[in-house]
Amino acid sequence: MGEIADISGSEAAKRFLIKFPEGFLHEVETGASIAINGTCLTLVEFDGNRGSFDVMGETLVKTNLGTSKIGDKVNVERSFKVGDEIGGHPMSGHIAGMAEVILIDADGENTTMRFLYPQNFSKYLFEKGFIGLNGASLTVTNLDKNASVFTIWFIPETLERTTFGALQIGDKVNMEIDSQTQVIVDTVERVMKEAGNS
Repeated sequence: MGEIADISGSEAAKRFLIKFPEGFLHEVETGASIAINGTCLTLVEFDGNRGSFDVMGETLVKTNLGTSKIGDKVNVERSFKVGDEIGGHPMSGHIAGMAEVILIDADGENTTMRFLYPQNFSKYLFEKGFIGLNGASLTVTNLDKNASVFTIWFIPETLERTTFGALQIGDKVNMEIDSQTQVIVDTVERVMKEAGNS
C-alpha cells in the first residue's frame, strides 16, 4: 500500500503525490507505469520514496481517484517485467467503471464483501471468473446478474496487504474487466448480429 501525500490542481486535472513503501521505487525511471488503485498511471517525477502522477479529468470521473483525499491509503503495484512470475491474472490498469460495497460479512478468518456493479458489465462477468478491483485480481462468486451484484471472498493476507481491510459499506472500488473475455463476448455478439442481418 501507498499513501496519498498531496493532491494539487483542478477538477480538470490533478497531480497526485504518493508516498510508497521503502524500496518500492528502486531502479524506477520517469515515465514508468505504476498502478494506483488499479489505475495505470505514468510516473512524472520522483524523489526517494515519493512519486508524482498527473491524473486527467476522464480518469478522475471514472475511478475512485476523483474522490480520494490526502492521507488515503491506495493499492500500488509496479509493472511486471518479461520473464517475471505472474502470481495472479494479468491486469492492464484500464478501469471500466466502479463497483460499490453493499455488504461486509466478517466471520473469524472468513471475510466476504458484496458489490453492486453497473448493469452494462453483466455480460462480461462469470461465476468463478476473475475481476480486477482496486488493482487486485479476485474471483467472482455468488454472481447475480439480475441484481448486478457479486461476492468476493478475502483471505487474511489480502486484507492485510491491501486497502480492502479498511473498506466500508458505500465505498467504491475501481473495476477492471478481463480484456480477453470482453473481446470474445463483443466479437461473438458482432458476428451473430452480422449473421442475422445477412
